[in-house]
Amino acid sequence: MSRQDQTDIRMRILISEPVPGVLHSLQGKDDLPLDPECSESGEPLAFDFTVRVAPGPKFFGEQVRREGPERRFVYIRIGQLAGDPASPWSRRMKIDIHDLAPDLLDSARNGGVIEMCVNGTGKEVRPHARRCRRSRGVS
Repeated sequence: MSRQDQTDIRMRILISEPVPGVLHSLQGKDDLPLDPECSESGEPLAFDFTVRVAPGPKFFGEQVRREGPERRFVYIRIGQLAGDPASPWSRRMKIDIHDLAPDLLDSARNGGVIEMCVNGTGKEVRPHARRCRRSRGVS
């Protein structure tokens, strides 16, 4: 598929209630953490990035991972995996993007941002490693 068939869209992952003092980052192409961030007092963390979308839809980009013929997702790395070797946490959150609603993709193609909100704290006040996503278009 040629790049001419692909459209850049902006995405944002907002992590609400991250555990204070624990590094979080997007996972880059070489499985390395990108621009780690840390919440000092539990304030939300935001990660902005761009993906390319082709008809289908099919997703491409530095942060896009694949599993099987259709599933596409982005990883948020936590603790040791985000670059803090002293952290007691070593987790990843898998954020699915292959199932985004067509109206959200259309909005993003027209200059909007797709924002995915993820709760960053599990029941036992630890970094959350399960997917719990909701998406909405943001201008």
